[in-house]
Amino acid sequence: MLAYGKNVLLMMNPKEIKKVYLSKSKNDAEIKNFLKDNKIHFVVTSNDVLNKMVKGNHQGVVIEREEFKYFELKDIQDEEFLVILDHLEDPHNFGAIIRTAEAAGIKTIIIPKDRSVSVNDTVIKTSVGTTSNVKIVKVTNIAETIKKLQKEGYFVYGTSMDGKDCRDVDFSGKKVLIIGNEGKGISKIVEEKCDEIISIPMKGEVNSLNASVAAGILIFKMGGLS
Repeated sequence: MLAYGKNVLLMMNPKEIKKVYLSKSKNDAEIKNFLKDNKIHFVVTSNDVLNKMVKGNHQGVVIEREEFKYFELKDIQDEEFLVILDHLEDPHNFGAIIRTAEAAGIKTIIIPKDRSVSVNDTVIKTSVGTTSNVKIVKVTNIAETIKKLQKEGYFVYGTSMDGKDCRDVDFSGKKVLIIGNEGKGISKIVEEKCDEIISIPMKGEVNSLNASVAAGILIFKMGGLS
């Protein structure tokens, strides 16, 4: 699996890295020290070669890494705050949410196995390599997963523009935040399983936010740093 970008490299767990390809024009002491300190094999090559390896802005750095490892529900242990993404499709949104979650101290994000974006090079790039610090759990059925989490004492919050004003909600205790699909929001069956539906109040003409922006606001509002 390939990833790319300087910040991605520096945030990545060195044990996940097989090899790094550097542009001949990339004379970066921080990168070279990182590679040397972690005894990572690297190859110096041309930008033309790197451009053929990946489509995005690689910044002169392409990383050959281990295939991404997904976790299972049983791997969640003693965590106060979980995020579920209900069939998110945009890798940029996914990567941005991972980055925000990691910054807020959230250790786990749950996604469905089918009809959902998975971790790819764009997700890793957008997350600035923080996919190494967040467990991505794949589940077969989100509705069933919600039921299991509720039995473990989690209170589940869905999101909708018709929900309760998030400023009026007490978010104490173990909790789950569900962010829906970019166009359709959370599915009806998932919404029915939630304990409460919340919303972000709007004052402008726009009545909805980008999924990653909404997730960022709610993650910190719900106590992501506590």
